[in-house]
Amino acid sequence: MSTLLYVAASPAKEASRSGQAAEALVQAYRDRHPGAVIDRLNVWDETLPPFDAEMIAAKFAVLRRTQATDAQRRLWGQAVALAQRFNAADRYVFSVPMWNFGLPYRLKHFIDVVTLPEQNWRWSPAGGYQGLLHGKRAVVVYSSAGDHRLAPHESEVDHQKGQMRAWLAFIGIHDVQELTVAPTLAAPDVVSAALAAAVERARGLAAGF
Repeated sequence: MSTLLYVAASPAKEASRSGQAAEALVQAYRDRHPGAVIDRLNVWDETLPPFDAEMIAAKFAVLRRTQATDAQRRLWGQAVALAQRFNAADRYVFSVPMWNFGLPYRLKHFIDVVTLPEQNWRWSPAGGYQGLLHGKRAVVVYSSAGDHRLAPHESEVDHQKGQMRAWLAFIGIHDVQELTVAPTLAAPDVVSAALAAAVERARGLAAGF
C-alpha cells in the first residue's frame, strides 16, 4: 500500500491558491488509488521542536558520535519521529506559497527539523553527501503574488523554487514535477484563470503520479 504525504505550507488553509491546486492533485490521486494512505501535514498545525542551540548540539552529538545529554536525546527523538513520518511516504505533494521571494519560515523550520543524518542523508569521506530517499516522487505546487513563473522564465530574485529543488535532491528525491499558480495579486479574472489552469494541470499530473 502506497502512502502520499501532503505537506501544506500556507496558514491560509482552504483560501490558499497553492493549497487548492495541490488538493485537486491529492483528490485525483485518491480517486485513481483508493487504497493509498493519504497523510496530511500542515506545518502550521504541527508541534515542531525548536531548531535552536540545544537541537543543533544534539544533531552534532549524533554526527560526531559524542555523548548527548538527556535533554538532547529527547529533542533528537522528537526530530527523528517527524523525519520518520516524512521518510515513510512513497509520494509527496507540497503546496508552497512565496513569502518575500523565498519559503514560509514555518516550512523552513520543518525542513531543518526533518533533514537528519542517517535518516534521509549521510556523509562519508569516500562518498561525500548522499541522499537516502531513493525511488520516491514529488510534486511541488508553488504560488506567488507576482508572476514568478517556472523555467525558462524564472526571475533571479526567486529563491522559492531553487531552495525546494536543492533540498529534495539533497535527500535523494530527484523525480520532481512542478507547477505554479501566479500571479495571485492581480485582477480577479487573471487570478481565477491562473488557478483554473493550475488545477487542471494538477489533475493531469495525478495520472502519472
